[in-house]
Amino acid sequence: MTLSTRGSDPLTRLTGPDALATLAEAELPELARRIRERLVETVTGVGGHLGACLGTVELTIALHRVFRSPTDALVFDTGHQSYTHKLLTGRADSFDSLRRAGGMAGYPSRAESAHDWVENSHASVSLAWADGIAKGFELRGEHDRRVVAVIGDGALTGGVAWEGMNNIGAARRPVVVVLNDNGRSYDPTAGALADHLRALREGAPGAGNLFDAMGFDYVGPVDGHDIGALCTALHTAAAAGRPVVVHAITCKGRGFAPAEADEADRMHSCGVIDPETGAPRKPPTVSWTDLVETELAAIADDQPEVVALTAAMRLPTGLGEFSRRAPDRVFDSGIAEQHLLASAAGLAAAGMHPVVAVYSTFLNRAIDQVLLDVALHELPVTLVLDRAGVTGPDGPSHHGMWDLALLTCVPGMRIACPRDPNRVRELLREAVATPGPTAMRYPKASVGEDVPNIARMDGMDILHRGPHSPLDVLLVAVGPMATPCLQAARILSDNGFGATVVDPRWVWPINPGLVSIAARHRLTVCVEDGIAGNGIGAHLTRTVASDGAATQVRALGLPTEFIAHAPRDRILADCGLTGEGIAAACLEWLPATERIR
Repeated sequence: MTLSTRGSDPLTRLTGPDALATLAEAELPELARRIRERLVETVTGVGGHLGACLGTVELTIALHRVFRSPTDALVFDTGHQSYTHKLLTGRADSFDSLRRAGGMAGYPSRAESAHDWVENSHASVSLAWADGIAKGFELRGEHDRRVVAVIGDGALTGGVAWEGMNNIGAARRPVVVVLNDNGRSYDPTAGALADHLRALREGAPGAGNLFDAMGFDYVGPVDGHDIGALCTALHTAAAAGRPVVVHAITCKGRGFAPAEADEADRMHSCGVIDPETGAPRKPPTVSWTDLVETELAAIADDQPEVVALTAAMRLPTGLGEFSRRAPDRVFDSGIAEQHLLASAAGLAAAGMHPVVAVYSTFLNRAIDQVLLDVALHELPVTLVLDRAGVTGPDGPSHHGMWDLALLTCVPGMRIACPRDPNRVRELLREAVATPGPTAMRYPKASVGEDVPNIARMDGMDILHRGPHSPLDVLLVAVGPMATPCLQAARILSDNGFGATVVDPRWVWPINPGLVSIAARHRLTVCVEDGIAGNGIGAHLTRTVASDGAATQVRALGLPTEFIAHAPRDRILADCGLTGEGIAAACLEWLPATERIR
């Protein structure tokens, strides 16, 4: 790639990382300034990871000045700081499509560019990837190719990061680990590692050096906003021929005053906001997380045995109010979900009731602990799963679509799916009163109005009975799917079919009363925002069949595939999870003779 002649703006003149090498050093500060302007301009208009990217502008410029991507492999841990990398690798012209349907992904994407080695947005695995890539280069005799892993101090709290360090250091494999140390993930970084990094930053006498002990050379600390100093440190690391940690000190949110002033998380990520003030462009709405935060804090006031745990996401998962009222009962493990669940098991064994608040997608990392530390011991641990189902523009790694399929395999697990604000309050209190493992899941969305029931039967809520006497269709609404199921029932009624809508509240295990209701309908359709092939509907199908009922049972949900980023409503519509889509599926599945009554 070559340097374009389009104007004097160094950002617009770049067509790829090779062009970056031709810029004079005196042009680099202006390039960094223009990149920050572009980041603020674009991200505030669409939402995304802002503070994380603003803090790594100079660091990313230095990486691309020293290393030859994609010949040299640059692996970004979590990927949320990769926007500058995208701008420097020939994607500036399409950057305005960031996180839009069909546009640029919010994380590295192998489909977008050969410069993106790993579609990585779950933390702490970059060092394992770097270890594997370096082994591959070595086995292929490609000794001139270098491997660099860029990892934040927050992601370094994850156990898998230390598994990578252990293997790289022991093999003396020439991997460069760039530690982006801004002192925080969302919250300030927790644990003994944070104290050690602080001692290294401050040059505390007698602090020792953990990285030396792990088999790495240590370079730093270096100012992560001084491109010249960074390039010098990276050249030293690249020439070492052995494992090296480059410790770069950065400021999250740098260059954008609202982010720098945000004590909560330095505007780690944002929605659509004013680029001058950082204020939301639309009035804030009440989210499902807001409801959980309020109710959990109220429960904690009443029940001193209730404690809360988080994996470096105290505020995003709704533990802010709880931690303000009872800070000694909220525990942050850092980005270490396996430790989190095993520690929760220990708390429960000691007589507490832990509430573990995680994003649904991150629960995947701790299923072994859910099974063998919590469930095997029949312990009262409640999982509160934020961002379950379709999350929208965050993309395939962040959709919380696997939890129902995974948790229904856990013996003794009970799963609640609230449909509205009152059910959040009701079901959360029921969960913490349960003597065994429970989970409650809810989406990333604004919460609507309460959806009243017309009756409660065997713990289930009947939301609708059609005016027509034949029991044609039973719609089983899983959590927030209640609203589109009610819309579908009205459409079916307009077409002359009698429809019933039931909310099981506790969707797992299957309520025997639900099987009895299904047996009285010609068609039962379970509607969920999880994987249709292995979720509640699939289990209901097998349960009804084993009971000998003649009713058809169908599961309507998400496909077993990775779903690209797009607005949540659009993805739900594409998967048939709207009132119109549900009704159309029911009309198709009803026997032909019944459709022309």
